[in-house]
Amino acid sequence: MNPTPGPAPHRPVPPGPLRPTLGETVRSLSWPLVLGLGALALVRPLLSVTGLDDAIGRPAAPLLATLVLTILWVGAIVVARPAHPLATGVAVGLAYGVLALILSALLSPILTGELQGPVAHPVAIVPMLLTNAAWGAFAGAMALGLLAARRR
Repeated sequence: MNPTPGPAPHRPVPPGPLRPTLGETVRSLSWPLVLGLGALALVRPLLSVTGLDDAIGRPAAPLLATLVLTILWVGAIVVARPAHPLATGVAVGLAYGVLALILSALLSPILTGELQGPVAHPVAIVPMLLTNAAWGAFAGAMALGLLAARRR
């Protein structure tokens, strides 16, 4: 005689892939890529320091430089295929922001005789870093979209 089957025993469902923590994401970034792309963007302030912005014309020169750098950032992230393209882009933007702060703090006293830029006005540091993080997020999102389209 067969017993009447009852409800199936409860089996725990294995958890799906867990999202990495912020710390794990930051540790997994390709720091040579992040720092290299951040340093590449120093072309923007150097165009201004050297006077090339004025020679090419404003606002065309800084806008063109930003466009070209964004394309290079997106392309490099797509080629590198990092685990976290969006986080990579944000980190690149923040790296550029920090490097630009340092460059400004070092060069402005030499070139003008006084400290200028965000370091001279600390209230400007956070908005400047947020702006650059947003620029990097845009580039990272574009790279993420291109990588997703490539997988289809």
